[in-house]
Amino acid sequence: MKSIKHPGLAAILAASLLLPAPSAMAQANDQFIAIPSYRVGPYGTNGQSYYGGYVDYLNYVNMKEGGIDGVKISWEECETEYNNAKGVECYERMKNRNPVTRGTAINTMATGISYALIDKTAEDKVPLLMMGYGRTDAVDGSVFPYAFPLVTTYQMQASAVVKFIASRNGGSLAGKKIVFLYHDSAYGKEPIVALQAEASLGKFALVEIPVAHPGNEQGAQWLRIRRENPDYVIFWGWGVMNQTALKAAQKVGYSREKMVGSWWAGSEEDTIPAGDAAKGYMSATWNVTGKDVPLIADIEKVVYGAGKGNMQDKGKIGSALYNRGVSGALATIEAVRTAQGKFGKGKVMSGEHMRWGLENLNITNARLQQLGATGLLPEIKTSCENHEGSGKIKIQQWDGSKWVLVSDWIEGNKNLIHPLFKASAARYAKEKGITPACMQQ
Repeated sequence: MKSIKHPGLAAILAASLLLPAPSAMAQANDQFIAIPSYRVGPYGTNGQSYYGGYVDYLNYVNMKEGGIDGVKISWEECETEYNNAKGVECYERMKNRNPVTRGTAINTMATGISYALIDKTAEDKVPLLMMGYGRTDAVDGSVFPYAFPLVTTYQMQASAVVKFIASRNGGSLAGKKIVFLYHDSAYGKEPIVALQAEASLGKFALVEIPVAHPGNEQGAQWLRIRRENPDYVIFWGWGVMNQTALKAAQKVGYSREKMVGSWWAGSEEDTIPAGDAAKGYMSATWNVTGKDVPLIADIEKVVYGAGKGNMQDKGKIGSALYNRGVSGALATIEAVRTAQGKFGKGKVMSGEHMRWGLENLNITNARLQQLGATGLLPEIKTSCENHEGSGKIKIQQWDGSKWVLVSDWIEGNKNLIHPLFKASAARYAKEKGITPACMQQ
């Protein structure tokens, strides 16, 4: 396997969850995948689990299947520290590592970095994969042909969370008060327009309270929440902000059973450090946790059984972020397979080929079953008009030791949300001089 590790990671291997691996250059006959990652910094703990799962799946496909129809996968990681400027630097450094694939699909797992790259990647014809993050209006492929906010966008997630809360209140939130406590960044601000629309439609009061990066100071915000005494808190946190919020909620006496976080505020990295303060807390998710998923169990058997695992702490296998990383890599590889179905099996796919594969993705439950990934993530079916492909979430609750699902799949209000992002995409097209049009199929 021709995996590549960024040299800058060598100094922090002892503190990270990476295992040492030899360096190798990407070959022209490999399907090269560029990974702008973050395993250090204020969000590094979260990144370690996510990218561990992501890399383990790439390794698994090479080991289990010999690659994608005989095409080996290679990759390179570049440490961004969740910093926009470093993310752009990593992209520029990696995009030409393989003259054919130019990165296959860039997955930054950072909304700010994806905002910074959305024009560059379109110009370079490198698909920007934003699984569960990024610009919601990029759902419109006629304006954003190379951007793919796959699975569920922040705005559809927020809408689905509101629907879940309403279901616990007889189907109506009229007269209720909801606080939106959010990371003061592109990530945290993305769902605001959707929540404002939901508040207007549902006749509930919405109170918006930002938290400055990295989020380890929230005393003033929680004192305000205590004064506001909301019926619910919708929580859009990341990294240390999450455990800090749970502890602060306990301190001011706010019930965690009235808190519903985003999927980036719903991992073991958030709840275990918070201790008793996390019990009863709920969050959205688009992937299940645990090793009951056959694919996760087989990755542990095949990859870790051969001593090739990316995670030094095997206890993280099956965690929320680990499984999310696996699902992200799975969608990427399935897009390669889809592209190969049109442009030639056993061939290396270019960025333009990958764009087609991502826009014609059809991951059915039957396909998930074939992969041993039933229930790991929802079905995904994309088109030019819909680069999201799903729009569904589940809600999970922390019982003190593990996440337990408390809902089935919930879909956000498309009739409310889709016109919002279409209007935003139209404004973007006008600003950039883009004539919206679907690319040739």
